[in-house]
Amino acid sequence: MASSWALLAAVLVATYGVAVVSGTRAAADATRLPSSGPGFREAPAFRNGDGCPPRGAGERVHIAMTLDANYLRGTIAAVFSILQHTACPEDVSFHFLAARRRDADAVRATFPYLDPSVYLFDPARVSGRISRSVRHALDQPLNYARIYLADTLPRAVRRVIYLDSDVVVVDDVRKLWSVDLDAGGGHVVAAPEYCHTNFTKYFTDAFWSDPRLSTTFRQGPHRRRRPCYFNTGVMVIDVARWRAGGYSRRVEEWMAIQKEEKRIYSLGSLPPFLLVLAGEIMPVDHRWNQHGLGGDNAEGRCRSLHPGPISLLHWSGKGKPWLRLDTRKPCTVDYLWEPYDLYKAAAATAIEE
Repeated sequence: MASSWALLAAVLVATYGVAVVSGTRAAADATRLPSSGPGFREAPAFRNGDGCPPRGAGERVHIAMTLDANYLRGTIAAVFSILQHTACPEDVSFHFLAARRRDADAVRATFPYLDPSVYLFDPARVSGRISRSVRHALDQPLNYARIYLADTLPRAVRRVIYLDSDVVVVDDVRKLWSVDLDAGGGHVVAAPEYCHTNFTKYFTDAFWSDPRLSTTFRQGPHRRRRPCYFNTGVMVIDVARWRAGGYSRRVEEWMAIQKEEKRIYSLGSLPPFLLVLAGEIMPVDHRWNQHGLGGDNAEGRCRSLHPGPISLLHWSGKGKPWLRLDTRKPCTVDYLWEPYDLYKAAAATAIEE
């Protein structure tokens, strides 16, 4: 397996510009990490490079994620990848929304030097607004927690990067942080958008046949550009603008129509975001969300990488790399996730092979 990984890594660096784990800023090699108790190995401490501002003098990069027992392994891999690839890891602050405090304890044990902020998310806040979707995992309350980030984070946090738990970052996250949200009159959200995607498929015939609803996508004062699909698993959010514009309430209003009036979509928390923000976001280079690596929402079949440079890999869809690797039925792209996996059982399996 080691030789297969080395060959894949070489091909990806040459073809896509993917920078795999380098270890240049780590205190220890990722394959020789000490134990951190049940579940995960302790990650090495990452320190700022020579070009970083003095500690406390530079701008902090705020990253928000959710902590769910079923996706904890993915979250820890994502955090590890972010720290591995940024030149100034000590300037990154992590904010976790969790349903259970013990999941946060696992993160603290794995990254004892991080001191993340943890907020307990009450499922009751949103559970009554959720309607059944195409996949059970999309119906979980934590999947909707991103709606309430602006209400949860401290007022001092004015911008945040939200990331799903099934991503790995293979570039310096400060580049994504630096996107200009003030350009073009100001934006609430920045994300890669995909205007070639069939936008109509994200909503039902009942939605498109109702002029009262479908006209929301007409360009006008509140829809400056043609509405395009964007994936909510990678977003840069202006938290202050989100609060001022009442965006949590606006998303909830569409969820209420879905729950109380008619079924207008079937894909979890994504469609209400599109209804409020499509055509209004600041576009970001596609390299920051190479999504769909988990396949479709029904079978999760393997997919190949899209052409072009890559800064972030995203296993959106049904198939998750840790599950496919554990069942020894991995897709080729799953070997790109594997080096960031700090789960102890996975390490033992790799040594045996």
